[in-house]
Amino acid sequence: MTTETTELTTQDTGWVARKVTALLVLADGTVLEGEGFGAIGDKVGEVCFNTAMTGYEEILTDPSYAGQIVTFTFPHIGNVGANDEDIETSNLASESGVLGVVVHASVTGPSNFRATSRFDDWLKRRGMIGLSGLDTRALVALMRDKGVQNAVIAHAEDGVFDIPALKAKAANYAGMVGADLVPEVTTAQRFDWDETVWSLGNGFGRQESPRYKVVAIDYGIKRNILRLLAEAGCAVTVVPSTATADEIMALKPDGVFLSNGPGDPAATGDYAVPVIKDLLELKVPTFGICLGHQLMALAIGAKTEKMHQGHHGANHPVMDYTTDKVEIVSMNHGFAVSGASLPANARETHKSLFDGSNCGLELIDRPAFSVQHHPEASPGPRDSHYLFKRFTELMDGNKSLGVIASV
Repeated sequence: MTTETTELTTQDTGWVARKVTALLVLADGTVLEGEGFGAIGDKVGEVCFNTAMTGYEEILTDPSYAGQIVTFTFPHIGNVGANDEDIETSNLASESGVLGVVVHASVTGPSNFRATSRFDDWLKRRGMIGLSGLDTRALVALMRDKGVQNAVIAHAEDGVFDIPALKAKAANYAGMVGADLVPEVTTAQRFDWDETVWSLGNGFGRQESPRYKVVAIDYGIKRNILRLLAEAGCAVTVVPSTATADEIMALKPDGVFLSNGPGDPAATGDYAVPVIKDLLELKVPTFGICLGHQLMALAIGAKTEKMHQGHHGANHPVMDYTTDKVEIVSMNHGFAVSGASLPANARETHKSLFDGSNCGLELIDRPAFSVQHHPEASPGPRDSHYLFKRFTELMDGNKSLGVIASV
């Protein structure tokens, strides 16, 4: 059965709404209508909301969003266009893991001197479906009450949809729990990285005199993480998520970085946790972000849990108990480490001031620490950039002991 959807004419004003060309069909059968843009077709995933006012291109190319449909609370998204410099996906051979984007206002043409393409065209190239004209405030209120939603986002230029089939697809979606999405976003082979941060008028720089050798395990790593590692003096080698401890140690690292990534950490942990355990046992300085934080927690015996609505935005307050300062940070995660489950050899270093959830840990018997938020920003504030220096100081400490071979 197919259905053509069209909004009603308002007779007293003569105003006619635009034809419905996109739908968001929730797993409970709710059908939300809007105007489509970007890619054509339909995709099923988890709907979340992001409260950032800027940085939509970085958000939509963050591999940690694989399998998700992003709803922006800020109404004007896409109006500054897109460019190749703000892409965060490190594996440029793959499409973005993001399935779709939901916005309130219709997208206008680009109005920024850095734009090289229209947002609509950029979404098409990356295979993302867009839906505008929705009351995003109502959708966010629903998710705050009922949690993130499984749904299908669909775009058909002719406005014809098989709504019963879309409802069935949404209802039958298994969801994020138990889903290992890392294979969709990790690199297929090892590569080196030396690009440093961007500056206006100069573009990106190069690290030409590194002091440290770092191996980054790619669970869906963001490019700005790699840039900040390089900026901190690291020669970075990125390895696939399935790399073994022997393969990593053969590269003689001063430190190991555990990257961000999508999906259920417990599912990825089936193969990632044994490797991390071996690295921690060898006392290799280790730094984890986001999924890397969750995997480190699992490796030391802690537990992770699915969150009600997750944390997605660039305005999250976090308490750093190592400095007694509050940071405003960028976040993107739907699972969290249970702070109560941390073992005796782990100390909770950061906590969300929104809901009290764990946002960081350090080991007291190993040179290792991790955070749930994204200190590399892109988008977001730069309050937590100091963590990359903390990592190099950890490697300096180990070098002085002669534990790990240097570059």
